[in-house]
Amino acid sequence: MRILVTGATGFIGASLTRRLLHDGHEVHIFTRLESNRWRLFDLLPHLEEHDLDLRDADRVEMVINQVRPEVIFHLATYGGFAYQDETSAIICSNFNGTINLLKACIRGGFELFVNTGSSSEYGIKSEPMRESDLLEPLNDYGVAKAAATLYCRSEAVRLKLPVVTYRLFSPYGPWDDPKRLIPYTLSMLLRKESPRLANPSAVRDFIFIDDVIEAYMRALTGSIAPGEIYNVGSGRQHSIAEVVGIICELVEGVTNPCWGVRDMQRPEPAIWVADVRKINGALDWTPSIALKEGLARTAEWMRDHMECYPGDKTI
Repeated sequence: MRILVTGATGFIGASLTRRLLHDGHEVHIFTRLESNRWRLFDLLPHLEEHDLDLRDADRVEMVINQVRPEVIFHLATYGGFAYQDETSAIICSNFNGTINLLKACIRGGFELFVNTGSSSEYGIKSEPMRESDLLEPLNDYGVAKAAATLYCRSEAVRLKLPVVTYRLFSPYGPWDDPKRLIPYTLSMLLRKESPRLANPSAVRDFIFIDDVIEAYMRALTGSIAPGEIYNVGSGRQHSIAEVVGIICELVEGVTNPCWGVRDMQRPEPAIWVADVRKINGALDWTPSIALKEGLARTAEWMRDHMECYPGDKTI
């Protein structure tokens, strides 16, 4: 199939791109001059790369008309890190960029459009998050992602289009960003240095990247109802202390982490976990990699790729 991946230089986008190429698909990606391609260097000869900013509606339409993708995996995003805090950039990249892309694809025609949302759309809840929950985002990023999700759903329902949104929780694994908790902690401990961390009691729903990619692949063969939204998480929450504790068990001769030396980036809820029954029933997808196994796989991979994780990075 002829498949377009936006956000292909990011952690999840690059991992999905690898899987699509492995499975024999024709893969096109959108990048910008300033995009960091470190995850894709070995893949670039096998890809069709297009220089494009999703905020440029005319350029988006021109390239979509050239490529004519059958499937679109939309993973481009901005604002997921604390330092990405410019409101106009967050709104324009996540919301306006999604509008430009979907409109161009609608005019060109397609078989499947998968939009990537975020658990940040939900805000703080008192029980596992369900797709039917009221959206109460607490920051600009959550607001922009929620708006993009609702726009995709509106157009899909109105025009009866095969558009679906995946709300991702906390993916981790090989090729993860150096500033994220798990690769940061692993890289520091593998160097016999002490990670500098924030709140050990904070909780997340961590899901191994292979399970996330399998969810995307299920969309290619599953029955997609227009506008549906699916959580993609493990369905289990773990505290940061639990995760770091497992990592310390995996790395011999570790230096104990320093807790409470970084500021919290947002209010921390007591519950942050996905209800994944909907995607299980609709696409027969269930996460299969337990946290300890996923962390072991990540640690093994990072031992061979430490050049990608140069020293202390702020998380």
